Amino acid sequence: MPLMNLTVGQLLDEKAKKHPEHEAAVYPEKGIRWTYEQFNEKVNDAAKGLMALDIEKGDHVAIWSDNKPEWLTSQFATGKMGAVLVTVNTSYQAAELEYLLKQSDSSTLILAESYKGTSYIDILKELCPELEHCEKGELQSERLPHLKNIIVLSDQEYSGCYSWKDIIELGANRVTDQQLEERSNSLDCHEVINMQYTSGTTGFPKGVMLSHHNIVNNGKQIAECMQFTEKDRLCIPVPFFHCFGCVLGTMAAVSKAATMVIVEQFDPEKVLEAVSKEKCTALHGVPTMFIAELNHPKFDQYDFSHLRTGIMAGSNCPIEVMKDVMDKMGASEITITYGQTESSPAITQTKTDDPIDRRVSTVGKRHPNVEIKVVDPSTNEEVAPNEPGELCTRGYHVMKGYYNNEEETKNAIDEDGWLHTGDIAIVDDDGYVQITGRIKDMVIRGGENIYPREIEEYLYQHPDILDVQVVGVPDAKYGEELMAWVIAKEESNLTEEDLREFCKGNIAFHKIPKYIQFTKEYPMTASGKVQKYKLRQEAEQLLAKH
Repeated sequence: MPLMNLTVGQLLDEKAKKHPEHEAAVYPEKGIRWTYEQFNEKVNDAAKGLMALDIEKGDHVAIWSDNKPEWLTSQFATGKMGAVLVTVNTSYQAAELEYLLKQSDSSTLILAESYKGTSYIDILKELCPELEHCEKGELQSERLPHLKNIIVLSDQEYSGCYSWKDIIELGANRVTDQQLEERSNSLDCHEVINMQYTSGTTGFPKGVMLSHHNIVNNGKQIAECMQFTEKDRLCIPVPFFHCFGCVLGTMAAVSKAATMVIVEQFDPEKVLEAVSKEKCTALHGVPTMFIAELNHPKFDQYDFSHLRTGIMAGSNCPIEVMKDVMDKMGASEITITYGQTESSPAITQTKTDDPIDRRVSTVGKRHPNVEIKVVDPSTNEEVAPNEPGELCTRGYHVMKGYYNNEEETKNAIDEDGWLHTGDIAIVDDDGYVQITGRIKDMVIRGGENIYPREIEEYLYQHPDILDVQVVGVPDAKYGEELMAWVIAKEESNLTEEDLREFCKGNIAFHKIPKYIQFTKEYPMTASGKVQKYKLRQEAEQLLAKH
C-alpha cells in the first residue's frame, strides 16, 4: 500500500476539491454544519490569521481547549501555514501548563476560557501577570519568555489577549490568499507539524514530534481498516488533544472525506443522542466511555441502526464490553487499535472482517508499511512466535523524537530505528498481536510472572462487575501480591467472597487476587486512561493502615 506524500493542508485541499458539498464537520450542540468547502475556507482564514501574527513555519502554537470548532480549524490551519501545533491536556493545572509551555518553547497559546470548573484564564493570569498591562501580541513574561501571543476562544475581551474574531480579521486584512498558498507550498511532508505530550505517568511528560507524513498516513491506514468512505459519519467524543481524537478521529475521517460528528466534552447521553440523530456509522471511545454509554438508563431510547464500526482503544478493551458494543449497539464491525503517541499512534488494528474471536481477543495485525518484532526485554533478542516479550516497531509511523530530549529519544528508539513500546505482547503464528500488559505493570509473585490483563478479562465475565483493574502490591513473603479494584453494577450485592468463589477452580491459585477493593471510580487521565500507578499508590496506603 503506497504511502502519501501530502501535508495536512494538502490533504484537506484535495478532499475539499473532490467533495465540496459533502458535510465535513457537524457540531450537534452548536447547530454547526460545515461542508468540506466551507471547512476549508474557515481553515484558510485561520491560517492567514496566524500568519498575520508573524508566526513562522516551525514556530510552536499551543492549544488548550476541549473539542471546540476552533480546535479542529487550528489543527488544519497550522497544517497549512506550517506552525507546529502543541496539544495541551485539558486537565492540566498551573504547574503542568507552565512546564509544557516552557519545555515546548511555544510562542502562541490558544485557549478556552474554562473547562469543567477550572478557569484557564485565572491560571494564565497567575503565570503571566504581565498580561494586565501589555498590548495584544506583545507579552513579555518573566516565567514564559517565549510566549508572545494569547488567543482566547471567547467573544469577551481580555487584556493583552486576542479573540478568535481578532485573528480572523487580522488575517483578512494583512495576508493574501497568494501568501498563504506560497507558505503552504513551502512545507515538506516530513517536517514536524504536531507535538503531543506523553501522559507523564512516569517522570515529566515528553513532547512527541510527529510529521505530516506520520499522521496523514496513519490516519489513512486507520480509516482503511474500518473500510471508511465519504459515506461514513464518525462520532468523535474522545479529546482532540490526544492522538485518539486528532489522528484516529479527525485525520482518519478527512483522509476519506467522511463526516466528523463532534461532541465537545464526553457525556454518555450526548454521545448516544449524536449517534442516533446524526445517523453515525462509526463511534470512537475508550472502554470506560463505551461502558458508560451501554449502562446509561436511556440507552434503549436511541437508534443505533446506522452504526457499523469505530474504534475502541486507549486502554485494555474488555472482551465482554466489545461483545456488548457489537450486539447491543449494533457496531458489528467495531475495531481495536493498538499503539502509542510515539507511533502516530496506530501500530496494529483489527479489521472489520476479522473473525469475531480475533476481534475481541487480539489487537489485530500490524498495519501495512509497519514492521513489528517481539524481544526479550533483558537481552533484546527476538523471541519465538507465541512467546511473550516487549513489542518493538519500525516504519514511517515512528516519531521524529522527543523535543529537546535526546537522551529519552535514544532510550525509546534504538540505533536500528526500532521504537521500544514498553508493552508486553504475544504474536501468534498468523500475525495477530495480543497485548498482555505494560512491562512495568507485570506482577512477579514468588517468581511467577502474572499479567493483570488476563485476570481482568476473567473477572469481567462476572455478571455483577461493571469494571475491574488489577494491580500488584508489595508483599513480604512473595515480593508482590494482586489487588483487584472493582466497580460493581449499581443494583448488585457483590462481596469479596463471591469473587473469590468465582475464581476458584477456574484460574490458577496464584492468580486469584489476595485483596479485593470495591470503588465507585478510578483515577483517570483526561483522555480516559485508567492511571494504574495511582491505584497502586492508593492500594499501598490502604494496606499500610492494616
